[in-house]
Amino acid sequence: MRIPPRRAPHPSGRHIEFLKGFLRNPKEVGSVIPSSRFLTRRVLECGEVEKARVIVELGPGTGVLTREILHRMRPDAKLVAVEINPVFVEMLRRTYPDPRLHLYEGSAADLEKALIESRETRANLVVSGIPFSTLPRGTRTATLEAARRVLAPGGCFLAYQFRSHVRRFADPVFGPGETHHELFNLPPMRIFVWQRPANGA
Repeated sequence: MRIPPRRAPHPSGRHIEFLKGFLRNPKEVGSVIPSSRFLTRRVLECGEVEKARVIVELGPGTGVLTREILHRMRPDAKLVAVEINPVFVEMLRRTYPDPRLHLYEGSAADLEKALIESRETRANLVVSGIPFSTLPRGTRTATLEAARRVLAPGGCFLAYQFRSHVRRFADPVFGPGETHHELFNLPPMRIFVWQRPANGA
């Protein structure tokens, strides 16, 4: 059963919390403001959210994308959100009491543990807004390899980023991916998509 979210924080409140998170640790927050509705819509379209049964969101922040995923995903789907910032985790817990949402406080590299805690082992979609260009090398590598391991056949890993560095890190893990652009966002963003073959290779 889907429970409607409580009244979401006013956009200005989201922006303030996001800015605070960025100032506390800019290496963990990809932007000083949340994603625009244009970027959010494009990410959902590229990730084919409506088709996924298990979705992992890495770095949901204040929940701009989380809200839209919950709105669009299937009634029987599950969203596992992995967030390292405890302030954002508490905000998400208060704002989105949807039973399909499973929150995990910790590093994106722990996404396999987060899935297990939600009684899942595979994901159809892993979507990430964390800034891979500023992550420590070990965390970056562990996150990408964990994402590859959990992807179900035909599943995809999607990263929306300001910089294109993620391709250099992810192509060796997933193989060549697709690149899309969303100019109606501050800053303009790139959306990178890698898909696991349907035969599970």
